[in-house]
Amino acid sequence: MLRTVLLLHRWLGIIIGAVMTLWCLSGFVMLYVDYPRLTPAAQLGGLTPLNLSAGRAGMLPDAMMLSAARIEMMAGRPVLRVTPALDPTRTIPQMRVSAGTHDWASGKPVEQVDPQNIHRIATEFGQNSAIAGPIGQVAQTEMDQWTVQTFRRNAPLYRVDYADAAGTQAYVSGRSGEVVQLTTRFQRFWGWLGAVPHWLYPTILRQDGALWSQVVICTSLIGCFLTVTGLWVGIARLRRRRDGSIGSPYRGLWWWHHMAGLFFGILTLTWVASGLLSMNPWGLLDSEAMMTQRQRLNGDFAWGDVRRAIAALPALPTGIVRLEVVPVAGAIHLVAIDRAGKAQRFDAAGRLAALSEAGLRAALQDGSPIGSIVLLRQEDAYYYGHKASVALPVWRVILADDQATRLYVDPASGRLIRAFDRNGRAFRWLQDGLHRLDFPLLRTRPWWDIIVLPLLAMVTLVCGTGTWMGLSKLRRDLRRVRNRRRRARAVRPLIGETA
Repeated sequence: MLRTVLLLHRWLGIIIGAVMTLWCLSGFVMLYVDYPRLTPAAQLGGLTPLNLSAGRAGMLPDAMMLSAARIEMMAGRPVLRVTPALDPTRTIPQMRVSAGTHDWASGKPVEQVDPQNIHRIATEFGQNSAIAGPIGQVAQTEMDQWTVQTFRRNAPLYRVDYADAAGTQAYVSGRSGEVVQLTTRFQRFWGWLGAVPHWLYPTILRQDGALWSQVVICTSLIGCFLTVTGLWVGIARLRRRRDGSIGSPYRGLWWWHHMAGLFFGILTLTWVASGLLSMNPWGLLDSEAMMTQRQRLNGDFAWGDVRRAIAALPALPTGIVRLEVVPVAGAIHLVAIDRAGKAQRFDAAGRLAALSEAGLRAALQDGSPIGSIVLLRQEDAYYYGHKASVALPVWRVILADDQATRLYVDPASGRLIRAFDRNGRAFRWLQDGLHRLDFPLLRTRPWWDIIVLPLLAMVTLVCGTGTWMGLSKLRRDLRRVRNRRRRARAVRPLIGETA
């Protein structure tokens, strides 16, 4: 039995061990540089101050139900971006909806943005974002490594190359006129060394979401099997020495692999297993808390209510770049947001109205009862930033339901930011906790770096030495086979001469 396990461990280690070594090496990069993406803050920073002149506020039927709506500038004119509400009477494929863009002045839908306006959008975005260089080139592009997730819903897609020292590239949707991706030369370089290999993210694989998911799950499962068999073999191969101590019978590289595997094999297993759980295989950690509680707190709304609220709105404060609709328990509120992300909330009568505790309690009175409400002014175990800060203060609500559901609500906008039921909390600890060591005592830098870097180095040693030894054994076996064939070929003529 042990021999069979050893053979499986050895030969699986050649391929999957190499992948695990790649995960470790790219993990060093991922500690500091993430996959390039346009953050919400960067998107806000690129917008032009909103000029909400008189327009066609009645462009949509009053009874039309929406799940999201916002007004912002695009190529020098205000536009309304809306997402229709899902119809619960329709089948799941029919429920797929996409945002629509309407010109605020004319009320006409924007079907496609012409290249001239793409150039203006890119120019304004560059100026507002303080990109230190003019536009070098604007060209329609196909799917590439940095747009593999966003291309289909934004096609035709235009890539904008800025003539700045950072080598900035922005991607503008020809369908909506929004900037949907932003990268720099630094991010792209380290992305190829970090996120792309770590997530098995090459375009040819990632463009097929279902296939990519199955590849990652299967590879992670084999990695878990490889680690477990390694621990089994490592313990079984321990020997008692003459002096009574227990140690490894191996020498050289084999000794390092044996000892490192024994001491850091459990950590290797937790990292591979938590990476597997990040894919939520077979729906083990499905959570409906965010969808359910968002519908409860910030559900759908009718366009007619929005239209009347906009009509009652006073002059917008200076520097506002976006006006968002955030209903709370059916009551329409308009949230004016400036380029720095600061929000001001207005009720349907046009009055400033931050979300108070009383207002939040009233909004949540239907459904599960409230266990506690606290205004958090610092992070807790579930609401925190890993590499970036989170918005504070925030309302934390713990419901008195069988899931002990936690809600985190932005008092400035009334928007539900995060929600955790039992599965959501389990996912936080099993994935974020085990994979990134996001434990309260370790999240502070440089302590996180001091602890994680040596641990990752030792796991890399385990995976790297195992892969190298497997390849070395394979080379020796192939050399032995070739030598046998040469001897066999050399013997055949002699047999013929003898005959």
